[in-house]
Amino acid sequence: MDTFLVILNVIVLLALLGILYWMQKKHISFTKRVFTGLGFGLVYGVILQLAYGADSETLAKSVDWFNLVGNGYVKLLQMIVIPLIMVSIISAIMNLKGKQNLGKMSFSIIAVLLITTAIAASVSIATSLAFDLKAIEITAGDAEQQRGAALEERVGEVQDLTIPQQVLSFIPSNPFEDMTGARSTSTLAVVIFSAFVGVAVLGLDRKKPEQANTFRNMIEAVYGVVMRIVTIVLRLTPYGILALITKVVSTTNPDEILKLIKFVLASYVALLIMFVIHLVLITLFGFNPATYVRKVLPTLVFAFTSRSSAATIPLNVETQTRKLGISEGIANLSASFGATIGQNGCAGIYPAMLAVMIAPTVGIDPTSWSFILTLIAVVVISSFGVAGVGGGATFASLIVLSTLNMPVALAGLLISVEPLIDMGRTALNVNDSITSGLISSKILKENNQDVYNDRGPDLDAAATS
Repeated sequence: MDTFLVILNVIVLLALLGILYWMQKKHISFTKRVFTGLGFGLVYGVILQLAYGADSETLAKSVDWFNLVGNGYVKLLQMIVIPLIMVSIISAIMNLKGKQNLGKMSFSIIAVLLITTAIAASVSIATSLAFDLKAIEITAGDAEQQRGAALEERVGEVQDLTIPQQVLSFIPSNPFEDMTGARSTSTLAVVIFSAFVGVAVLGLDRKKPEQANTFRNMIEAVYGVVMRIVTIVLRLTPYGILALITKVVSTTNPDEILKLIKFVLASYVALLIMFVIHLVLITLFGFNPATYVRKVLPTLVFAFTSRSSAATIPLNVETQTRKLGISEGIANLSASFGATIGQNGCAGIYPAMLAVMIAPTVGIDPTSWSFILTLIAVVVISSFGVAGVGGGATFASLIVLSTLNMPVALAGLLISVEPLIDMGRTALNVNDSITSGLISSKILKENNQDVYNDRGPDLDAAATS
């Protein structure tokens, strides 16, 4: 009977995937198919939750099959992240007029990321105080205690890391190892290595132009192939979102969420306020916020369901270049930097909220200006090198809490709602990277306003060209 139910569940998912495929054949827009997949996943997930319960063995076996589509899609995106970053940044730098432009681009993007992280930390502090969040009010069960113990063991990895040592960790001693994603700063290390290659080609142009042209032609050919792979994989987005959201909704325990409902609400209020601030910023730079939301929403939906800023990089870059008119160099740098630097959700809002919650347990007044200003500064500095994958927020929190001499084990109290909150945090992280790219493109005058205002093309349509 159990096997029959699993097969039935899988057949239903296949039927829903079939509907999405039919919509694709009917040339229904990419955005509509993304939201259809999201809607199907929400409804189907609720049905499975009601029919079996979050802890059901039948559901666990069904989800294992669902992962072939959901996690399979995420892995395909992760597969192309490093090749995309490398060839895109090398290609973009090779086509720059000089090294100074690269410096301006990098400075502008990082400045926006760090400034918005400071704002995010401030928003988080205000929200935490408004909701009167206190760690002492949360009851710790077995899972929470085990999580706390694990965090205390892990804090040794980061508590003795000085700022110079943290900066040194960005520099790739073995770029080939970083291409495998071996470290939390691997993405940033690949960006740095690719930038060196691009700058080297500019220098080779002056001394040995024939060799430079040979390398340039090779990179352009590889770039064309990689971009073709990107567009093919991106067409699978609606299917991946359907499977991912079905898994999340069906396996989330409502009772655990209700226990920490105040923290969940406070987190999403802070995330929404920060998203509005992003819209205000791009409006101040002359962009229509309604147009922006309409064009980036499918990308944010995927970030929300996948919980991976790094996996969203290909979709992020495509959205910036094809929909928002941002130059390829800025788009690739902002998407790559945004996955490891200044993440507003994981490195800004979350660590600040935890610090405010935990402060009273160690005799610190969370309303004192000395504590608030110190916390914001620590959050901004620690936002460098946070991995753009699930668990990045935990890493950032360990750095912040250990720097402030706070008990990291109390962060384990939120383990039951961590996935739910992480979805919103990741979406905000990706939106921040897009915002930094858009603002930087305006500052450096590398934005095509006609593309931004155009109601097309669809990302999916672009994939067929």
